[in-house]
Amino acid sequence: MNQIKRLAAVYQRHVSAPWQRTMAGAQRVMIIVYPKKRERALRVRVGEFEVATQEAGHRWVEVDATRWFAEWMAADPYRDAYFEDPDLLGMKLEGEFKAFAVERLTAALEDVDRNTVVALLGSASLYGFLRVSELIQSVEPLIPGRLAVFFPGTKNDDNYRLLDARDGWSYLAQPITLHDAWVP
Repeated sequence: MNQIKRLAAVYQRHVSAPWQRTMAGAQRVMIIVYPKKRERALRVRVGEFEVATQEAGHRWVEVDATRWFAEWMAADPYRDAYFEDPDLLGMKLEGEFKAFAVERLTAALEDVDRNTVVALLGSASLYGFLRVSELIQSVEPLIPGRLAVFFPGTKNDDNYRLLDARDGWSYLAQPITLHDAWVP
């Protein structure tokens, strides 16, 4: 059984367990950790996670962050100046791009009920523009069901590292990893 298929089986056990309704926002987040070199394989097999969610009696809504930066930058009237001098972009990223990304994810969370998994793909495309941890923390209070974040990187103890590159952050989400338990 390949890594992504095994990861989908681990996810299925998590999503099939009864959902407590009194959990805090951070506890409603599932971070699905997989090797960064498996991004394309995950994209091909993401349907297995959707099927597992539906078989557990929950709805699935997919949100893809892959194009968020390109869409945000294309709409900016000063984009050509930023391409000429990328150093000018720093403060704008922190303020405006972060707000843009939070707004996109918030819109998806507001359109679902307590029985829905909102699956966030494309977190690797945010690298260098926005910390995934900041995005998650910004929407925590708005998560009605579950937020599943597909995370190409590593997890050691409670410390997550996106793309194995940036210093990680400690987070209280439910980790979904290949190290969680034995899968037949």
